[in-house]
Amino acid sequence: MPRTNSLAFRLVAIAAGWSVLGLIAGGFLLSSLFRSSIERSLDNRLVADLESVIAVAELDCGGTFTMSKPLIAERFNRAFSGSYWQAASVEQEANKKPKQLMRSRSLWNKVLPSSTVQTPGETQKGYAPGPIRQRLRLVERVVSLTGSDSPAPGSKCSGDKPFRIAIAADMKDIESEVESFNSTLFWSVVALGLSLVAAMALLVRLGLAPLDHVSKSLAAIREGRADRLEGKFPTEIQPLADELNALVTHNAEVVARARTHVGNLAHFLKTPLSVLANEVHGVPGPMAETVARQVQVMRRQVDHYLARARTVASASVLGARTDVAPVVSDLSRALGKLYTGQGIMIERSCPDGLIFRGDRSDLEEMIGNLLDNACKWAQGQVDITAALAPLSRLVITVSDDGPGLSEEQKMRVLERGERLDESKPGSGLGLGIVKEIALLYGGHLSLGQSATGGVSAILNLPAIDRGGVV
Repeated sequence: MPRTNSLAFRLVAIAAGWSVLGLIAGGFLLSSLFRSSIERSLDNRLVADLESVIAVAELDCGGTFTMSKPLIAERFNRAFSGSYWQAASVEQEANKKPKQLMRSRSLWNKVLPSSTVQTPGETQKGYAPGPIRQRLRLVERVVSLTGSDSPAPGSKCSGDKPFRIAIAADMKDIESEVESFNSTLFWSVVALGLSLVAAMALLVRLGLAPLDHVSKSLAAIREGRADRLEGKFPTEIQPLADELNALVTHNAEVVARARTHVGNLAHFLKTPLSVLANEVHGVPGPMAETVARQVQVMRRQVDHYLARARTVASASVLGARTDVAPVVSDLSRALGKLYTGQGIMIERSCPDGLIFRGDRSDLEEMIGNLLDNACKWAQGQVDITAALAPLSRLVITVSDDGPGLSEEQKMRVLERGERLDESKPGSGLGLGIVKEIALLYGGHLSLGQSATGGVSAILNLPAIDRGGVV
């Protein structure tokens, strides 16, 4: 499920909300229309029955309501069937005692309630209680009936007489149909709503898939598996991809210029320092000694901060990656030749496929300093191993069989950057530079004791495994 602050969740929630509201409104509308339609159909049937009763209704010579042909529908003959008709004279309704009252057999001894309709020909529709607490739909009309024979002058035969004729039907069947329709409509709306939400979620997922592709492409660039965003993007996303590719290219160009400037600065500073060192070399006196000492300090500081500046620029490069095995092999071979005269043997163990997530020159700087430092203090054996640790970390271990270091000396070397033996060549900044480069890449350097009693330098760095997951 998408998180609540995600764009996909917002789009799906808004669309689902409006869809649910629309479906609910549509459901109520359909239910209302169905009820109106079925009630209208019932009203039409009741009006047809009413007109059938009126068609066969007559008055005899004495003004009595009669039916020339009885209604043959079975529903009007079965007691309390839910279908009723009734005819009552209007002239004495004020006393609640109509002179004549005729009703269907289905009413048995009950009477349908009457309305206040007085105008002949006017049809009244409504609801009324039934004989056994039924809810009835009632249609009634006041009609003026004429005797079957035209009365002769002076005869006792009555003329026209108004009667209220009513037809009623039980609403139970209609309510049952409406309830069945509403039940079907409810589950149909629920199924349609769920289908719409699922369809919207799928559409949003497919619509936002290019953004996910951009995210994965950027991760590949950061991890060094690609140097630009590859693939085809929709028209709306393509400008973003182009700008990101331009940004990556610009970043690489800026870093390249920074490296060039750092190299130029190193050359510019080291040359004058070398001239000063040569001028005071072998010159007696405290002034010459002071100048030589300060030149050495300046050299160490220049090496330190130039290395740090170059590393910061390298660490900011997107997509930098380096195969470890070639670097270990080249440095081991080069330093092995350099220290062959001192009887130093370098043994390496580095499987193919290990990838450092960083610049090659920085990896060479770190491994080269550790190997060089180990060769200076070793009695005859230096070992270097590289392996992939859990959580995709690269662990490089350089150990020697030299005299080793105490805990206090390890702290002085790593924490304070002190040089323990001025008789050894170099500036004494090797371990400090290695530590700072490792920190800039999110790694760390630690010192331990080797199996032969010497120093074991353990370098932990970010790596890229074979699947490319960091």
